[in-house]
Amino acid sequence: MKHEIDRRKAQGPLDYVSLAVTTFGVGYLPLAPGTWGSMVGVAIYLGVTSFVTGMALAFKTNISGLGWEPFLSWVHAIILIVFLLFTLLGVWAAGRATELLGDLDPSKAVVDEVIGQLIVFLFVPFGIGWPFVLAGFMLFRLFDIWKPYPIDSLQVLPGGIGVCADDILAGVYAGICLAVVYAVSLSI
Repeated sequence: MKHEIDRRKAQGPLDYVSLAVTTFGVGYLPLAPGTWGSMVGVAIYLGVTSFVTGMALAFKTNISGLGWEPFLSWVHAIILIVFLLFTLLGVWAAGRATELLGDLDPSKAVVDEVIGQLIVFLFVPFGIGWPFVLAGFMLFRLFDIWKPYPIDSLQVLPGGIGVCADDILAGVYAGICLAVVYAVSLSI
């Protein structure tokens, strides 16, 4: 569903920041920019997981008397706060970029896919194996393309929230499915 709007030229640093945040550079790649954006989300997840795992091992080795549960609790809290701030930045950037790209839901805007893909992995523990990462990626792409009720109807919301809301809900749907698959795999 394309809705062309009057396009305007970038007029300052905030416009360029909004385009950079919105496209992640991969929004300009050919064929499937949404898939590229989802891959950026997976890469961010894997990078954060690798960093946190390394920090946890260093913490466990150096301060073993305290236990690492408090460390992991703080890490999860910080990640959720950073993710919330990133989501707000993404919604703002997507709203501003719609005017710059001349479309109410531009295909070059992939920040919504990055946000949605990251939401999927909030439903499972850190450090899940590659099969679950791949399943999370595939589930998110399925719900993002299929858009079951009410995902599709969220695209009519105004500005950046309209760009991001459908992918946020697709991420929630995919995250719930991934959590069920993960739970079933632990039960077998």
